[in-house]
Amino acid sequence: MPIAKSKAPPSFSYLIEKKRDGGEFTDTEIRSIVDAILDEEMPEFQQAAWVMTTFFQGMSAQETANFAEEMMLSGEVIEMMDVSRPKIEKYSTGGVGDKTTLVLGPLAAAAGVAMPLMNGDDEEFLTSTGEKLKAIPKVKTAMDLDEFSTQVRKLGCAFADLHEEISPVESILYELRKKIGAIPSIPFITAGTLSRKLAAGAEGVVVDIKWGKGSFIKNAEDAKQLARSLTRVGRTLKRRCVALVTDNNQPLGSCVGPALELKEAIELLKGEGPEDLQDLVMKLGMEIVRLAGVAGSTLSAKQTVRKHLEDGTALQKLKDVVEYQGGDTKMIDDPEKLPKAKHTKKLPAPKRGYVHTIDAGQLARGVQILVHGDGKKFDPACGVAELCKVGTQMKQGEALMMIHYNDEKRLKSAMDYFKAAYRLAPKRPNPAPLVVERVA
Repeated sequence: MPIAKSKAPPSFSYLIEKKRDGGEFTDTEIRSIVDAILDEEMPEFQQAAWVMTTFFQGMSAQETANFAEEMMLSGEVIEMMDVSRPKIEKYSTGGVGDKTTLVLGPLAAAAGVAMPLMNGDDEEFLTSTGEKLKAIPKVKTAMDLDEFSTQVRKLGCAFADLHEEISPVESILYELRKKIGAIPSIPFITAGTLSRKLAAGAEGVVVDIKWGKGSFIKNAEDAKQLARSLTRVGRTLKRRCVALVTDNNQPLGSCVGPALELKEAIELLKGEGPEDLQDLVMKLGMEIVRLAGVAGSTLSAKQTVRKHLEDGTALQKLKDVVEYQGGDTKMIDDPEKLPKAKHTKKLPAPKRGYVHTIDAGQLARGVQILVHGDGKKFDPACGVAELCKVGTQMKQGEALMMIHYNDEKRLKSAMDYFKAAYRLAPKRPNPAPLVVERVA
């Protein structure tokens, strides 16, 4: 009796070769790739080859739109047709000191917008929105899809970790891109972002593309290209999308670290806080309410954002969300009750001069050591505060920042990063604009 031959796995070499030679994939070809990755029929080495050929050759807007749609359909899609509020998501490429998501979710919900916030790994730079929220004990950010959609329906906002059933192929490819150095691929970022946001129930997306040493996008032109790609592909998918390109060479706000940043977010919800963050919250908030149709003109959008920050409704919405997700709202009423480090230490200016540059990436890595150490214990109380910003005049020995820490070993490991973050110069530098470009 003849032995049955095992079925040979399908070959995807022709698709790799097609993209290598600059060809454009059809919708059917993209679907076959996504299905093969999901069904584990495409070996990882071929996935890697396909990712790298795409990294260098790129994708057209139509290809990227097809790719986004197929990845979205590779998992669960949350339907919120019964929600009368406009459903707008916010995406950020992640930046050091950026706590605007903690402010904009409640602010949007207070203004009548539904914001289904489900953040992926690419929306953080070492410290995620979920980690900042977890400075409040017992807050739950891991939730199933029914819990998530129910909360958005009830409160207009939810802070959730990315669910494994939302665009699973995007998650597989993101992990692969990390392994092979293909994270900064504009087609993959564009398609991945839109696949996740649309699968989580969004009708439109407001995008904050950060560039600089505090972001994984180091070049302003690359950030502008990504902003244009996201808005163009969003239009192709018949979804509303607007993007701001923002500078993140120095940290946003005056602190970095989970509890410290949550405290600053609460200040922002009271209409207070650092000027740069107030400015960014205002600009992004205006884009959200305009994209949602809640406000028409620029003036109306500004008045809407300001009203909900000043009358306490946005702050109350944060309290509602925290309570619903299991947290203690007393910490919102009195941020001094948030976790505090036992020790503080100043980083002295080594000489006189003006703060010329701050390497936000170096600073963030130091904070990561204080907060996570060897990865065994998450310490949300740690971080840096009272950051002197670019252009600040310093005397020798004055504090460039205050370091909040609990562990001497972690502090010792972090100090080299903190010292390397600041550069002083004799002349005051010209300030860089926070918003570099708006793309709609």
